Amino acid sequence: MTGRTVSHTPVLILGVAESDAHAVANHLIAMYLRESGFEVVNLGVCTPLTEFADAQSARPEAVAVLIGSINGHAAQDLRDLPALRAVGRLTCPVIVGGNLSVGSRKSGDEVRRLTELGVDHVLRDLHELLPLLDTIVASRPRSPSGA
Repeated sequence: MTGRTVSHTPVLILGVAESDAHAVANHLIAMYLRESGFEVVNLGVCTPLTEFADAQSARPEAVAVLIGSINGHAAQDLRDLPALRAVGRLTCPVIVGGNLSVGSRKSGDEVRRLTELGVDHVLRDLHELLPLLDTIVASRPRSPSGA
């Protein structure tokens, strides 16, 4: 629970990319994050980007949006991210992880394609997630009340 305190529980918005119905990893990651001291708003599977944006509008204190992709279509599913960012939606960091392209042979440009769309962090290993979230939480401005 590095970087997190009981008085302020960081909120995360979690879901699986729009074309992806893989639910097991989503639920396991949600449990892992809750056990690690986060409040998780889990949107589930087959989640359009607009639903992530709506969830952030409903929970503006969210520290990050986490999007999983197991079927390899993350770049296609996130193609509208630049437009949402341009109109001020999905303003917190967007983190994408999972299987980032289709097929067993990877071209190596998956990360570049996602960052060009506006994804802030691309993770290939779940063990990267908590240290990244701790860094994001620590870098956020504290409210005047100290929360």
